[in-house]
Amino acid sequence: LEAHGADGVRYWSGSARPGTDTTFDEAQMKVGRRLSIKLLNASKFALSFGEGSGTGDSSESETQATQTRAQTSAITEPLDLAMVATLAKLVADATAAFESFDYARALERTEQFFWPFCDDYLELVKGRAYGTEGQEPSAATQSARASLALALSTLHRLFAPFLPFTTEEVWSWWMEGSVHRATWPDAAELQQIAADGNPAALEIAAQVLSELRGAKSAAKVRMGSPIQQATISDNSERLALFATVAVDVADAGKVEELLTATADTLLVETRIEPPTA
Repeated sequence: LEAHGADGVRYWSGSARPGTDTTFDEAQMKVGRRLSIKLLNASKFALSFGEGSGTGDSSESETQATQTRAQTSAITEPLDLAMVATLAKLVADATAAFESFDYARALERTEQFFWPFCDDYLELVKGRAYGTEGQEPSAATQSARASLALALSTLHRLFAPFLPFTTEEVWSWWMEGSVHRATWPDAAELQQIAADGNPAALEIAAQVLSELRGAKSAAKVRMGSPIQQATISDNSERLALFATVAVDVADAGKVEELLTATADTLLVETRIEPPTA
């Protein structure tokens, strides 16, 4: 407990499949501690925009419910809708796992969403969430901020059974009451918010961003360095999806000129000029 924290130990126990013998494994506890720290940092970033606040009690007031609906109605950007659609599927899977007493599966599915959410979605949406300094937030910025608040609220509740102290702490940063008394996330409500959001749009955005990062690594330049030109080749169906998220990808990858071309499979070609001395 002193070395890895109570949540690290609980994460290890929650990772064990029901009815199976489990080896005492400090490596798993380290993973749990790392997950807790990542959740703290992701929460700090998402909450830095000041979107969303409310009650953690299950008896949400009508005023607070109206405020929540107003915030979620701001989610209109294709990338954000794709993330919410993916989140809805996660909640459905995690809920089904808990109802079958398979808590380890619920934790596994939540982690499978959370790590790419931090590595990809947060990077893709970051620039839009910041908006333009000195100006009122645009609709696109409001969509990003509302999406971050919704995802954060959902993830806090999904992780609460496994990281009770961490989630209680981050919940207290922006909610009243306890996360452990909050209503469980509803997959149907999330799917309604997602509307026609397509998870594949988030997938291709993450894939292209990964290729852009790889190109920068190969060129031995910083991740914040610009890419003068990038050509994204893929089949017409996936290119149509990519077009809906291209602005976010270009912003996250610092791409100055973004082109597309038709191909059988995904190919990302870049032109990166070495930084001047």
